[in-house]
Amino acid sequence: MAVYWQIAKQGQRLMLADGEREVRIGGVRVTERGFDAHAMTFGYEPERAQRDMVGMEEAKKFVESFKPWELHIQDANISVEDEVRPQA
Repeated sequence: MAVYWQIAKQGQRLMLADGEREVRIGGVRVTERGFDAHAMTFGYEPERAQRDMVGMEEAKKFVESFKPWELHIQDANISVEDEVRPQA
């Protein structure tokens, strides 16, 4: 089980990998006005998204604060890897 950031075409995406399965659970997109961040959910929760953030690290911390991996697995020992992986 791994949670990591992966390079994407317009920013980075937060991924959950469990063996052969990979699921996108969040992301940060670069825009002209800053960074847009969102943490995945199964319902409608607009507070899990924010636009025009100042920096990439701030946006990533915003996404991680929701612990979106807990939608798929209830493991308290999971932490986000430090290294950003290349685009698949």
